[in-house]
Amino acid sequence: MSKIDHSLFEAHEHALEHQYGPCPDCGQELRIRNSKSGPFIGCSGYPDCHYAKPLHDNQTTTLKVIEDSHCPECGSSMAIKKGRYGMFIGCTNFPACHHIENAKPQTDTSVTCPKCHKGHLLDRTNKYGKRFFACNRYPECRYVVNFAPVEKSCPDCGWAILVEKKGRLVCPQPLCGYKEAQSEQEAE
Repeated sequence: MSKIDHSLFEAHEHALEHQYGPCPDCGQELRIRNSKSGPFIGCSGYPDCHYAKPLHDNQTTTLKVIEDSHCPECGSSMAIKKGRYGMFIGCTNFPACHHIENAKPQTDTSVTCPKCHKGHLLDRTNKYGKRFFACNRYPECRYVVNFAPVEKSCPDCGWAILVEKKGRLVCPQPLCGYKEAQSEQEAE
C-alpha cells in the first residue's frame, strides 16, 4: 500500500486570509467577519474599533439603454439595470428620477377591498417570490391577504370577502374561523 502524503491535509494558517488593507480609522488589518446578516469586512481591532463595510457591492449597474422607451415622469430614456434584487427597468436620470417599470403587470382581481371599500385587490409578488393580494390604494389602505380572494361575504361574521385556501373557502378574519364545507364533487 502506498504512503499518504500528510502535507496535503495540513491546514495552512494563511490559506484563506486575504489582504483587505489597513483600517482607515485605526490602521489595523481588515478581515472578513460574520454576522446574522452575512459576511462583511471589519476591523481586527474590534471592539476598540467599529469600522465595517459590506463585502459585496450592492450598487445598481446599467446593462443596456432602451432607445425607444421614455420615462413618463421626466422624459429621459429608460434602461435595463441590475440591482440588489435582480434585473429591472428604470430611468437613466436616477437619482433625480426614481421611476421604475414593473416587470410583471399587476393583475386586478376585481374584488373590492373589504377594508376601504374604494379600491380593488391586486395580485402581487413580494421580493422573495411569494404571492399576496393587496389593495391598489396603497399606502392609503394597507389591507393584505395571502390567499386568493373571492367576492362572497362570510355568513358567520359578515366580512365582505372569503379566501380560497387548500381548495375551500375560508374567512380571512382570525377571530371568525368560518370554513365552507367541501362539496361532494370536490371531495371525490
